Amino acid sequence: MRPHEPRDYRQKAHARGLTAFGVAVRQTDLWVQTETPLPDETRGLVLEARRQIESYIAEHPGFVQALLPLQEDVLAPPLVKTMLRAGRAAGVGPMAAVAGAVAQYVGEGLLGLSPQVIVENGGDIFLATRRDAKVSIYAGKSPLSKRVGIRIPAERMPTGVCTSSGSVGHSLSLGESDAVCIVSRSPALADAAATAVGNRLFKAADLAAAAREASHIPGVLGGVLILKDRLASWGEIELLAL
Repeated sequence: MRPHEPRDYRQKAHARGLTAFGVAVRQTDLWVQTETPLPDETRGLVLEARRQIESYIAEHPGFVQALLPLQEDVLAPPLVKTMLRAGRAAGVGPMAAVAGAVAQYVGEGLLGLSPQVIVENGGDIFLATRRDAKVSIYAGKSPLSKRVGIRIPAERMPTGVCTSSGSVGHSLSLGESDAVCIVSRSPALADAAATAVGNRLFKAADLAAAAREASHIPGVLGGVLILKDRLASWGEIELLAL
């Protein structure tokens, strides 16, 4: 992972009635919104999340490099088990789920302290609000970037909205998509699925087949795929023009 990169979009993503703050611990850089400021509690959850992952990597170094699913490990820490399950469901290595899994772990921990929580981890979001939420999709140089989004109904929260890209950011993607945005009740699964789908996208002709394959991943509710000036969407989502 690389050091923290400027994320100017965060200042524009402020939910009404919530307090926003950032928490950064080494490579983990979160933007959090809660009903009252909880930076110390958030930092504690991040440290625990990192402890679980780092301690497992120390004993299982192949965990980081794996690009294919790994077997279940009943002795793994809870967060690592979440990553392993997500990777197996999506057909990718467990580290493809790390950003979504950390957002999920922190978000679920904060829900005990704040009825409304948003945790964003480099484009991977844990979302739990009392109102419907609109999520804008950033797709790099695509003409559709920030011009389309999705609405997440309050009754479907908490949920995860995770985005992967082959043209934006430093996450590993074998494809050339501008954005693969996946919605799932599990942010870890949404993150892993976004990587899996993005790996299959190289040209506009791949969009329909990639959407069909994504629709068969258990636990994925829907998504939006963007490649240059083309878009495909499916599932239980409401697409918005922004």
